[in-house]
Amino acid sequence: MNYAVIAAGEGSRLAKEGFTLPKPMVSLNGEMLIDRLVGVFSRNQADAIYIIINEEAVLLETHLASLGSDYSLQITKKTTPSSLHSFYELLRNADELNAVCLTTTDTVFREAEFKEFIQAFEADKEIDGLMAVTTFIDDESPLFVQADQELNITAFTDSNEGNTPFISGGIYCLRGKALQVATEAVENGTNRMRNFQRQLLTSGMKLKAYPFSKIVDVDHVADIETAEHFLMETAEA
Repeated sequence: MNYAVIAAGEGSRLAKEGFTLPKPMVSLNGEMLIDRLVGVFSRNQADAIYIIINEEAVLLETHLASLGSDYSLQITKKTTPSSLHSFYELLRNADELNAVCLTTTDTVFREAEFKEFIQAFEADKEIDGLMAVTTFIDDESPLFVQADQELNITAFTDSNEGNTPFISGGIYCLRGKALQVATEAVENGTNRMRNFQRQLLTSGMKLKAYPFSKIVDVDHVADIETAEHFLMETAEA
């Protein structure tokens, strides 16, 4: 399995609250966000791990270079206007990917659930994408995900007009046709990840939702403690 991490954000909200390092270097119980993701991916049969960082993240670049000998990391260094553009750049610098699992650096989840998520994607060759969803809402502007009883995704909406319990968890497993839509979306002017997801549906891609019990995004300093408690609860379960 190939994995990709968008680690190019500026972490502006964390910076305003006094956190001075790049967001991927936030530590949860002594382990950096980026290190945790790399470790989780490596334990889930990673063929390659593609990571994009911004051009100002010198400390992060140095840190990743120190990890490179232990993991098959492929680093792209480019400042982009959005997460979708970062994904586009990752795809441009990757070798003919047939499938990839994509996430942002600040997504915190239960590793056991992630393993089952990857296994479910690899087992279902008929779908173009498997999207992590959760009923735990701590996002300031969540993307609501509507799905039928078989968890086939029918819509992505900014408001909960369909009375769905699910929001996007920010983890996406995508196959070749869906990856081509990503490239076309950016080249045609699409500039947000959620609009790309809508374009997947309008392009006829078959997407399924995969529920996680909880996914925490680390956007603020207060989220660090929330994520740490979540991981400690997971370890005790």
